Amino acid sequence: MDTERLTTLIESSDLDELTRFIDGLASARDWDGIVTTRDRCREAVERGKQVWAPAEFAEYRLARDAPGPYSARVIGDGKGRYGLGPLWEVAASTHPWAELEPYLDVSTTRAFAAHERVIRGEDLRGAEIDEHILDLPLVLRPWEPEYPVALYRADRADFPDERPSGLEWVDLGEPGVEMADDGPADALMELAQPWWEDSSGHAEAIQVEGTALAAIRALGPHRARVTEVSLADALAAMVWAGASGGAYGRRRGTPAGRSGAWWVLAQLLGFDDFPDDPDDLAEAADLRWLLWDPGDRTGGWSLNLAVEDRDDGVAWTVSAVDMR
Repeated sequence: MDTERLTTLIESSDLDELTRFIDGLASARDWDGIVTTRDRCREAVERGKQVWAPAEFAEYRLARDAPGPYSARVIGDGKGRYGLGPLWEVAASTHPWAELEPYLDVSTTRAFAAHERVIRGEDLRGAEIDEHILDLPLVLRPWEPEYPVALYRADRADFPDERPSGLEWVDLGEPGVEMADDGPADALMELAQPWWEDSSGHAEAIQVEGTALAAIRALGPHRARVTEVSLADALAAMVWAGASGGAYGRRRGTPAGRSGAWWVLAQLLGFDDFPDDPDDLAEAADLRWLLWDPGDRTGGWSLNLAVEDRDDGVAWTVSAVDMR
């Protein structure tokens, strides 16, 4: 590594060239050089140099590209607060569990990295994970979908958002009679909590006596574009929202989204906690699930979901939107 050039770049706070410098080290697989660059940038920040972004980028490249010992060490630092995503998610997106597991000593990040690997298809039943951190099975259940996951690239991240197809305009009729929420509406709101708490968005959710369409109408619109979906499609939408930080909030990661979506199912089915048999939640397939939108959203983050218990004549809906 050219330490003299690194010094020049840091002292001149040349952020673009520092980024290219780190890219070059990554291409050369000089992981020790990236660690040194990260440490030198951190030291310079303490002296007033505005080079915290290259320090964050160095950690991102270590988490994404470096071998397990380097990648896991960055996760254990608990840094990456201003990165493209949680570093445990970045690392788990490109490393199998066996490569990370020996080096993950922090129970929280160890659990989240493991659950990210589960979402990406690994069966980790039997792995030594603190089950109190995320009380979810370490294997996908047959009734779960292939969840949308973050795609971390060298210089950016993509968070696929599969918009529903087949939306059709529907006249919503009379609004449902709003009821005191007995849990599901709050659980639906929590999916988008960073959007309205840490970002610029807003959300509302209600429970009504009536149908899913009547619940949507109770939020205000007279017409909406609607499509009926399966439990798997509803889960994918909820997990995508629960993982996201919206426009300005901190991304929570796909395992957090999965946990939030499972909690919605548990609340809808009347459980006080996650059931002992996780497959009991598959009974939510008997509910009627709708994805909808008011027809005037042009971008940003959104979750418009309604669910109906036809046996009890009760329905819930959430509408959450965030934009830059």
